Amino acid sequence: MEVIQGMNAPVIKVYKKESQIPLPQYETSGAAGMDLRAFLGEALYIAPLQRVRIPTGLIFEIPGGYEAQIRPRSGLAFRQGLTVLNAPGTIDSDYRGEIEVILINLGTESVTVKNGDRIAQAVIAPVSRAVIVETASDALSSTIRGTGGFGSTGV
Repeated sequence: MEVIQGMNAPVIKVYKKESQIPLPQYETSGAAGMDLRAFLGEALYIAPLQRVRIPTGLIFEIPGGYEAQIRPRSGLAFRQGLTVLNAPGTIDSDYRGEIEVILINLGTESVTVKNGDRIAQAVIAPVSRAVIVETASDALSSTIRGTGGFGSTGV
């Protein structure tokens, strides 16, 4: 892992399909996510409950041990009902295709997405991989909660 500006930060190499596409960037000094923008030839209209894949024109090289989590932008979700369908989407370190964002319109009005609109954010996060060990059911430890799920701990 490379060290940037005194920080122990992963370096994400980004290929832009067109030179005019801006690189993703953090909008504030404390932002966890960098904004991703739509890369469209023409405006796209998303009807209520319609889902679409929106290209970004970007290809990431994410170092091993990291992922990019694709998350909704809170303003779009609140104001227009536009959100990332599989949030968070995962971009694995071995993926070398174009980043596309699956958006769904959960609002009551159609939403227009134009080229260059900020549509989602990417958060770079470390990945832990588990060791899977098969066992018998009586070898699992018991807990007070037990098998309670789906609201069993209250509202």
